[in-house]
Amino acid sequence: MTAETIPPIAVREHTVDAFVREFLRELNFGQGVDLTRASVNDKYLAMARTVRHYLMTRWLSTLRRQSELQAKSVAYLSAEFLLGRQLDNALLAADLEDIVTEGLASLGIELDELRQAEVEPGLGNGGLGRLAACFIDSLATMNVPCIGYGIRYEYGIFQQTFVDGEQVEKPDDWLRLGSPWEFPHPESAVTVDFGGSVEQYQDDDGVVKRRWVPGWSVLGVPYNYMVPGYESGRVNTLRLWSARATRAFDLEIFNSGDYAEAVRAQTFAENISKVLYPEDSTPQGKELRLQQQYFFVACSIKDFVDQVLPQGFDLHKLPERIVFQLNDTHPVIAVPELMRVLVDEKGWDWDDAWATTQQCFAYTCHTLLPEALEVWPVELLGRLLPRHLEIIYRINEEFLEELREAYPDDELRVRRMSIIAEYPVRAVRMAYLATVAGSKVNGVAALHSQLLRDKVLDDFAQHWPEKFTNVTNGVTPRRFLKLSNPGLSGLITEAIGDGWVTDLDRLKGLEPLADDAEFRRRFREIKHANKLRIADVLERRDGIVVDPETLFDVMVKRLHEYKRQTLKLLHIVSLYEQITTGRLALADVTPRTFAFGAKAAPGYVMAKQIIALINAVGRTLNEDTSLEGRLRIAFPANYNVTLAETLIPAADLSEQISLAGKEASGTGNMKFMLNGALTIGTDDGANVEIRQLVGDENFFLFGLDEPQVAEIVERGYQPSAYYETNADLRRALDLILSGAFSGGDRHTFEPVVANLLHEDRFLALADFQAYVDAQAKVDVAYADQEAWTRSAVLNVARGGFFSSDRSMRDYIDRIWHTPPVSPS
Repeated sequence: MTAETIPPIAVREHTVDAFVREFLRELNFGQGVDLTRASVNDKYLAMARTVRHYLMTRWLSTLRRQSELQAKSVAYLSAEFLLGRQLDNALLAADLEDIVTEGLASLGIELDELRQAEVEPGLGNGGLGRLAACFIDSLATMNVPCIGYGIRYEYGIFQQTFVDGEQVEKPDDWLRLGSPWEFPHPESAVTVDFGGSVEQYQDDDGVVKRRWVPGWSVLGVPYNYMVPGYESGRVNTLRLWSARATRAFDLEIFNSGDYAEAVRAQTFAENISKVLYPEDSTPQGKELRLQQQYFFVACSIKDFVDQVLPQGFDLHKLPERIVFQLNDTHPVIAVPELMRVLVDEKGWDWDDAWATTQQCFAYTCHTLLPEALEVWPVELLGRLLPRHLEIIYRINEEFLEELREAYPDDELRVRRMSIIAEYPVRAVRMAYLATVAGSKVNGVAALHSQLLRDKVLDDFAQHWPEKFTNVTNGVTPRRFLKLSNPGLSGLITEAIGDGWVTDLDRLKGLEPLADDAEFRRRFREIKHANKLRIADVLERRDGIVVDPETLFDVMVKRLHEYKRQTLKLLHIVSLYEQITTGRLALADVTPRTFAFGAKAAPGYVMAKQIIALINAVGRTLNEDTSLEGRLRIAFPANYNVTLAETLIPAADLSEQISLAGKEASGTGNMKFMLNGALTIGTDDGANVEIRQLVGDENFFLFGLDEPQVAEIVERGYQPSAYYETNADLRRALDLILSGAFSGGDRHTFEPVVANLLHEDRFLALADFQAYVDAQAKVDVAYADQEAWTRSAVLNVARGGFFSSDRSMRDYIDRIWHTPPVSPS
């Protein structure tokens, strides 16, 4: 059958009657129930599969078109894809919401009821995964060929619960009721090897070569997800890998009565894709994490080379067909894997393979924290991936030779730049490997990229200045404005038309309306409606009661000391202490709801203690009737994308208070800005660009800047000095130590206070007074609602730069060079 004789792909009819017929067919023949006996989950699954049918026509057309054109694509390698719920995005992309709403209503079903049945996929944790999801959304919308590659985690990271205020982790069993958005393809499973040894042999021409003799293997089973573009007609693919045993069940052992041993291989293999970021404070945990990383990149490279590329493709042209984008250091083991495939499996000369590999990879660094730049011990890497360690050694040897030629009298520089660290244990610096192998290295905000060049990878930036560039992060306006804030998006469309959804720069058209009193009134009404909506959600979801008439002061991000949730908490405790001692009149306090959302890594003891302290302070404040509800803390457990889509539109104040020089970029700050929240923050990450765009008068800046931080640290930071000289700070810390928030027990939160007084790695005490002063300015500004609303409108109007579509254009222009391709 030739391309001309292949039948066209069936197109679904966009009518209410057609949808109802499809829905009932799925319910009857897909779920095996009729409408009278169907559960809510039955109806949700049938409805979701019906909606996906309307996207599959575009998806199959996109795949066919890509196969015909063989256009250059992006392979986005990421350990996380924090997708959020899929239904609303699919309805938006397929332009089906009105049809589905009417069709379901004709059957006595409410769409909102089925929306609530959807479980958010547990495929990511924080900003890294959400960024990946935003990026693949933008690429599909912009008609750029892309395939996302990652892991189909069976249990995600964990479901967070609070027991007596302390974080308790439970499995996030997100697949328990089925996942209608995925397409499993077990017939396309890939074998991934581990362990064993490397042997030397002679090929048919007598050339001595090396080959890997693995010790054990697992299968990687692909699950495909559709990634639909908005009004583009393109549907790209996200391919996630699930680990299975090559021999899942041993009948002979089972029949002997050893039932556990009979399935041991299956259990061992499936551990690889069981949980996102397994606890790695143990040797076993570290090994499992490295297994995960190699598993998904080995599957992905083999899949692309053997399945996506046409048969007989000349791999010397691979850089013309693909760029593998390394989303942080987790996928960097893909570099020696591609070298192994080209040299060992395809028989290439080393130099040819290395020249091709260097053109196929680009690296995004998402951190400035040394502990976040992965370093794998040689012992572990050599035991698990012996051939890859050999390849890394050779890459490093040739790189060091190049450096010695370039810097003949500077052996210290050569050793500093070595991919192999010698101290404290011999180990592979994955960020260095990515920098050596990548065609480009980018940071994710202007300040972050500058610090990356000047401090973290300074030797490399001096050696290869042309490799380093910046691409400031962005967020998709489809999910984080149009879908999450329908009131505001409707007002924007009414004012400037709907073109802003794919061209966020058009929000500039709102600027004159900041001075329109009627527009500001409607803007405030929408914000208040969003507060009512989140108040309802929090009460139903968590039993948390909040007052929609208060200022919503929101800090949502993973719990890490550098993000400084403790600084926010010290401000709250200080206010409480001043009120209860009579030094601050209750009538002078701006009524606030302080909302937190944060998970701590299971092994991060201090972070978990900070969560317990936040909850303890919240319990005390929320139960203290003398406050008359003017200060309340809301800390819902298990903060996720779904909750973010309701909380962010309700926020008045966005807390972005990391220590300057520590936050790479952030994307939460952008989401809040686009939804009309004002930012209180340090000059860190993308805050710098936000402040430049909105203007100092519409941003609450405080704290030390990065050079000042460096100077204080170099001078020898003494946090206790701030305790001694700042009476409000001292009283706040003393109140915590007194047991006021722990039932009189003075020892419960002593570790948190001691850490602040004696270490305070992220200078929370040094920035305390500046932060309190900035919060006083917030109170003054919020008292003038007309002026506050004007600033809020200007934040929205000037937020167009932070679209992930713009980020993608920057990647395309500066790194990938992958032009758009018509989907049909």
